[in-house]
Amino acid sequence: MADVEAQVHHQFKVFTGAGADVAELASEVERFVRERQIAAKSIGVEFLEGADKLVFTLGYRDDEPGYQVRITSRSLGVVDGLDDLGGLESRMGEAAGNLAGVLCHELFVTGSGEFVMVFMAKA
Repeated sequence: MADVEAQVHHQFKVFTGAGADVAELASEVERFVRERQIAAKSIGVEFLEGADKLVFTLGYRDDEPGYQVRITSRSLGVVDGLDDLGGLESRMGEAAGNLAGVLCHELFVTGSGEFVMVFMAKA
């Protein structure tokens, strides 16, 4: 098993884009990681409904060998109630199941109540 200390990081980069579409920011994040040759460690994603902006954060290290990543988003649909999230958990597992090398994930909700899962995987 990998050393958990390799996951520790203190450097971050913020990306923003219009609307709740992850695709444009995904290519920016992937390019940043590739060009800087960094080791990506975590992501954060937040949709600011009032401003109609998506804020994407990347946590990384530059003191170890870099690797390329792939950012992928999957709609999990609208959740009717928040009392029982078992169905959402199942959809999260299904969305991750067809991706290889998942390093981390983030979940955000659009203005229309759609749950969107964002994955960072090794490319």
